[in-house]
Amino acid sequence: MPDAESGTGTGHADAGAAPDGRPLPSWNEGAARAALLRFVDAVCRPGSPHELPPDERIAVFAHDGTLWGEFPLPVHALFLGERIEQLARQLPGLRERHPFSAFLQDDLPRLHGLGWRGIMQLALVAHAGVPLEIYARQAGDWLAAARHAWLGRPVAACTYQPQLELIALLRRHAFTCFIVTAGESTFVRAFAPSAYGIPAHQVIGTCVRTQVQLQPGIAELVKLAQEERWNEREDKVRGIAAHIGRRPVLAFGNADRDLAMLRYVRAGPGPRLALLLHHDDGVREFAYDAGFALNPLDDALERAAEFGLQVVSMRDDWATVFAPAGSEVRLR
Repeated sequence: MPDAESGTGTGHADAGAAPDGRPLPSWNEGAARAALLRFVDAVCRPGSPHELPPDERIAVFAHDGTLWGEFPLPVHALFLGERIEQLARQLPGLRERHPFSAFLQDDLPRLHGLGWRGIMQLALVAHAGVPLEIYARQAGDWLAAARHAWLGRPVAACTYQPQLELIALLRRHAFTCFIVTAGESTFVRAFAPSAYGIPAHQVIGTCVRTQVQLQPGIAELVKLAQEERWNEREDKVRGIAAHIGRRPVLAFGNADRDLAMLRYVRAGPGPRLALLLHHDDGVREFAYDAGFALNPLDDALERAAEFGLQVVSMRDDWATVFAPAGSEVRLR
């Protein structure tokens, strides 16, 4: 996967500090950076009254819009568009059928009208019958080579540099970081280890139903056109409880569908930190919140103070968004 700075390798390993040792170098001085550093010091410094043992240092991150770009379409939807194009070459009639035609024509209003779950359910149909391991390999190959049409940079370089630094900082302080996403687990797992240093088994996402196929010399899982478990809103909390078995102490999200997870983490005993990323930078990325149909930020932003959430302004709190080597944003 492209490096966060050069575009030629992985960028997560040494991302937590500047050469002079200053932590979170892509974060501007301000309340958000101070809250992060204060929290890490409180739970990790030996002798601190709030020090936590390493097995309790658990952080959870939403994915689309929190760790990498999601506007105007989530990356998973871009991958789905590639698959639909392949299917349309075999079945030309798809070009006239909605919702396939919306993808083939890059019709954003119609695509947004599907909703995130509608897009995910279409992805289940489009990839039905594909063995899970082959799907994971196809997703990994596509992620390594694809370019983001709106950002004009490699898809795998659409991760946020400040978040790479935060994950690296947490890892150096013995945190275990999980991704908790509405995206399909297998797709995110194809990307998470190289992009963030987060192992595949630390991704909690929407699960597709599979069928075990046993034949002489063959035993594999094949994707079905059915959803096994949807992972959004309160289901994110249930997923955390089922998968991790412990309440995290840090959570980072960016939308109303992350609010249940953020409140769950924030309400636990002892020091807790829940952060909410606001996409308010229309120059370096995109400015959107309540108006983005696929992932609106409305209730969470309005009630952030009430729920004790630390709002992170992309415009004000991040000195850089993507790696410096990235191309300028260009809109169609």
